[in-house]
Amino acid sequence: MLVDTVRYELPPEGITLLGYIVRRMHKTEWLVKAAEALAQNKTAEALGAVALYAAASATSFGRAYYQPRFTREGDAASERDPNTGAMVAAKLVSSAPVYHITYSAEMPDGDIFQGSEKILGTTVGFRGLGMPAPSNFTFKSRVYEAKLSGTLTSELALSFFGNTKIRGHGSLDFSDSAGNEGHLELNRQGDVKIKINDRPAVSHTLARLMRLDMLSLSPQST
Repeated sequence: MLVDTVRYELPPEGITLLGYIVRRMHKTEWLVKAAEALAQNKTAEALGAVALYAAASATSFGRAYYQPRFTREGDAASERDPNTGAMVAAKLVSSAPVYHITYSAEMPDGDIFQGSEKILGTTVGFRGLGMPAPSNFTFKSRVYEAKLSGTLTSELALSFFGNTKIRGHGSLDFSDSAGNEGHLELNRQGDVKIKINDRPAVSHTLARLMRLDMLSLSPQST
């Protein structure tokens, strides 16, 4: 049966905020692509894959079924990505004056992605309720390292018919130890545009359907 990604991130039985963030990060196929690019010495392509993962892991697109249960300061959660075996973990460092959350994804080959976001509060606008989160990320693979920073906003688009949507938007700047530099823009439709060095910009979409197969989720082309 086809379900949107958010149905996995917000399962019917309910989930905590940290549990949601961990499942939101279960898109580590992008980090596998980064490793494959590095194996071919394609560092710019690897940086692009890491940037896509950073944006995808920090946002959701689809129906907002409910509000996850809040967790206490110091709480942590972890769960393996069923697609790649990566161990994903998140921790609530503090809840005041801002929500400070740290997280990581450790790949089976030893590559590691780490991030930190600070949710500044809630903004109210005609597009919905926004939660901007200045964020910093790093990715390390043996002698290669990438750093990313920017602000990604999670937004609830309210509906009078009870079909509230969750989406994200924002931008990231990034660079790596191979001398590559780039910029990412994410819009509310889930479309991403990435520009690295002097190459033409490349577009992707983060909004996708997933097929629920037994206990794991496998990406499906759309």
